[in-house]
Amino acid sequence: MSTFNGLPAHVLLVHFIVVLAPLTAVLAILCAVWPAARQRLVWLVLTLSLIVTVLTPLTTDAGEWLEHKVGRSPIVHTHAELGDTMIFFSLALLVAAVLLAVAHVSAARGRSLSTVFTAGIAVFVVVVGVATIVQVYRIGDSGAQATWSQRA
Repeated sequence: MSTFNGLPAHVLLVHFIVVLAPLTAVLAILCAVWPAARQRLVWLVLTLSLIVTVLTPLTTDAGEWLEHKVGRSPIVHTHAELGDTMIFFSLALLVAAVLLAVAHVSAARGRSLSTVFTAGIAVFVVVVGVATIVQVYRIGDSGAQATWSQRA
């Protein structure tokens, strides 16, 4: 997908990632540290993480199309390189959500996981969540620099 209604698809898709990835990360962290939140939000977190994982390659592919249209500059190249790393963060967020779902289902069935394993899941989710938020910021900032620094 290169354009949507005459606009570059990347410009539209990137807004889903910019909103959904940090939102999913924050909700996942909340689920990891607060069991009551996990009971209510775990399936939403799993669904959102799956959506982010599917949208990420679509967004980067649309970005590569746009990169060829606007021309390659060092700042656009930097943004593209950072954008290509987002799939790793999306996949890690999906793994974190799956682990939260496993912990939730185990607890619901009365077979709670060991305290060490549960703590390990919480640490993993927090690290992945924070890293995802930071990476989305870095990618977004480089994209804004690529877009607006050439127009100033």
